[in-house]
Amino acid sequence: MVEPRRLLVIFFLSTLLIAYSNANVEEIQKGTEEGDEEGKVGGQKAHGVTYDARSLIINGKRELLFSGAIHYPRSTPDMWPDLIKKAKQGGINTIETYVFWNGHEPVEGQYNFEGEFDLVKFIKLIHEHKLYAVVRVGPFIQAEWNHGGLPYWLREVPGIIFRSDNEPFKKHMKRFVTMIVDKLKQEKLFAPQGGPIILAQIENEYNTIQRAFREKGDSYVQWAGKLALSLNANVPWIMCKQRDAPDPVINTCNGRHCGDTFYGPNKRNKPALWTENWTAQYRVFGDPPSQRSAEDLAYSVARFFSKNGSMVNYYMLNDTLFRQTSLFFLCLHYYGGTNFGRTSASFTTTRYYDEAPLDEFGLQREPKWGHLKDVHRALSLCKRALFWGVPTTLKLGPDQQAIVWQQPGTSACAAFLANNNTRLAQHVNFMGQDIRLPARSISVLPDCKTVVFNTQLVTTQHNSRNFVRSEIANKNFNWEMYREVPPVGLGFKFDVPRELFHLTKDTTDYAWYTTSLKLGRRDLPMKKNVSPVLRVASLGHGIHAYVNGEYAGSAHGSKIEKSFVFQRAVSLKEGENHIALLGYLVGLPDSGAYMEKRFAGPRSITILGLNTGTLDISQNGWGHQVGIDGEKKKLFTEEGSKSVQWTKPDQGGPLTWYKGYFDAPEGDNPVAIVMTGMGKGMVWINGRSIGRYWNNYLSPLKKPTQSEYHIPRAYLKPKNLIVLLEEEEGNPKDVHIVTVNRDTICSAVSEIHPPSPRLFETKNGTLQPKVNDLKPRAELICPGKKQIVAVEFASYGDPFGACGSYFIGNCTAPESKQVVEKYCLGKPSCQIPLDSIHFSDQNGACTHLRKTLAVQVKCA
Repeated sequence: MVEPRRLLVIFFLSTLLIAYSNANVEEIQKGTEEGDEEGKVGGQKAHGVTYDARSLIINGKRELLFSGAIHYPRSTPDMWPDLIKKAKQGGINTIETYVFWNGHEPVEGQYNFEGEFDLVKFIKLIHEHKLYAVVRVGPFIQAEWNHGGLPYWLREVPGIIFRSDNEPFKKHMKRFVTMIVDKLKQEKLFAPQGGPIILAQIENEYNTIQRAFREKGDSYVQWAGKLALSLNANVPWIMCKQRDAPDPVINTCNGRHCGDTFYGPNKRNKPALWTENWTAQYRVFGDPPSQRSAEDLAYSVARFFSKNGSMVNYYMLNDTLFRQTSLFFLCLHYYGGTNFGRTSASFTTTRYYDEAPLDEFGLQREPKWGHLKDVHRALSLCKRALFWGVPTTLKLGPDQQAIVWQQPGTSACAAFLANNNTRLAQHVNFMGQDIRLPARSISVLPDCKTVVFNTQLVTTQHNSRNFVRSEIANKNFNWEMYREVPPVGLGFKFDVPRELFHLTKDTTDYAWYTTSLKLGRRDLPMKKNVSPVLRVASLGHGIHAYVNGEYAGSAHGSKIEKSFVFQRAVSLKEGENHIALLGYLVGLPDSGAYMEKRFAGPRSITILGLNTGTLDISQNGWGHQVGIDGEKKKLFTEEGSKSVQWTKPDQGGPLTWYKGYFDAPEGDNPVAIVMTGMGKGMVWINGRSIGRYWNNYLSPLKKPTQSEYHIPRAYLKPKNLIVLLEEEEGNPKDVHIVTVNRDTICSAVSEIHPPSPRLFETKNGTLQPKVNDLKPRAELICPGKKQIVAVEFASYGDPFGACGSYFIGNCTAPESKQVVEKYCLGKPSCQIPLDSIHFSDQNGACTHLRKTLAVQVKCA
């Protein structure tokens, strides 16, 4: 523990040393004198984006950049304004997006910038909301997007090797990247032109595969950097996770804890930027739920903005220290969205990054949204010290430290007090104050005196998502069915089955393989309890097998292991036997070296258990058909559905189309379909695919990875055609339409919670409270224009649980609910002070507890 007097001496000495020993400090002081107290840099251009070791400098001013990733094709254009607005309300001042090459150029030379691929419209909306933009051009993006964003047709360019110093690839990459940058320049969307784009990215996480290409990888990195600079966008270019990014391209960090893991920029004159802070983990089919807490996210953000990389001591105030502490750009996966149609990468779910601050439906996920808003606010209150100060690290205990930013010669000071003990809270003495630090937390003190935020103590509200069965949409919801018949004796014959990626060319998930063989009576097993076995070894992703028109079963690989072996007992007969295999894909690969050399589909097909031994039919001669008949007839459209005879549904069977109609659900809440009872397939609404479903691929928890599928309101009409393609043996009788809300809101605040940073402001460089009463309080705000209609839970004592499932503990004040109802019922928002005057503790049971108020209400 550091004594207060010793702290003062350290600050005094460090100020003297700083002021006279380092030229960079002089620059800082000079910048402050010539500009404003928080960000303006003297001598910089009024328009444009530059950088130094300290930060990006935008239009002559330093900025703390809190960036949120919103990928425009993963939502509909009508959702974009609301998503951007909510991001801004959450303290985001920059929107980041990839550019999706295979969406913009699905066929070589044919471009698409319409609808959800209207990149220019999206960037202009960002500008209208007065936010900055970061455009990650790629053109390889990974992003769990089909083929990593690369169009399929690239695979068939002669001699091509993706992402290498390979002339065919570089030719097409240069053409596309140039076209995108020129398009954005024509619309005057780069910052020097008055637009919002302040950064652009070339390539993506190339370091992870660079060694696979040896010297061709090294030269490719240099070429890509030079290409970017030659486009004259006049904003800095970045390469994420790229240690050898060529000057002046900035190498950046991706990860969960870049404050601890980033090795820093590769040159001293570059700032440290964090281009991906993963707010959760994307899921693939077969995965259990994955989460990342709001507390861990906030900790990583505060750590990143506070910590001086390699923990350089204040005596070593050289360029290295400044290089390692210029941590003023952060990008979060802020909204995941939906992988509509066939846009997801191999095995990736249709729902994408649903655990982000804005969930798949664009609803605010609390407390993640609010807690990040608070950390953004807390850091913004530290601007002056972060921009113009010099950091000093002080040890406060075995696992406790203070990182103090102090501007030489001024009172500007900000402190970040960290407790890195992951199990126990600790008390530290800092500047004469006894401050409690919860386990693995950081407290932010914008004036080195006042705690306005702690990463572990959430003062914002929580909420719980509800799926509400729609009365209107599910009324008179009747299904009809049409079952496909497996083909026999297809043309397009080859000796062996064709490779599945090349066969389908990313136009469909499906391809048929057919063959036939004649068997004599002596070929078949003589014993009744012995049956032949069909074995198919496949490179991925899955197959459905039919023998003599009968469904024999299915098998598939996984995200981890694409290849698999199908083995099933089958019924063969004397004479001619027909075998039909429906191979299917679940998206193209999105990562790794030599993506153009990935393969899928059957590679070895044998029949075991015959009297004459194992029969290899791999080279028996196979007919092929790309796609299934229902796709060709467009049964998912109104016109196409008239081309076949639909019947009443039976108990369910493989390769069956189901058709129905439903009315648009009530209200304006987001809409989803719950695929109860279904196996695997795809859903169309009014002819538009909302993505793949796979309900019978269960996680280790014996539950589907995803059960609810987003139907954008933009896809709906007063009366709607819904078509399902069920590949296996699902039955749609329990499928239903729901609306989605987060109208269950909660708050859990204890006596030790600091006041919200939203209650503070800086005036003339001084931190000031906006209100007189800074005591802890529970805050509740209904979404939209709704009001609190019911208090579902209230306990002041030691309640436990989470929003949607709170429980009363051993101690509770009896009048808790009554007081909450008094403050909240009938109001759109309310605040309940924790002051004991509002809660009597008649039996004294709560006297020695650190009491918490937990509240759950319903909005409508």
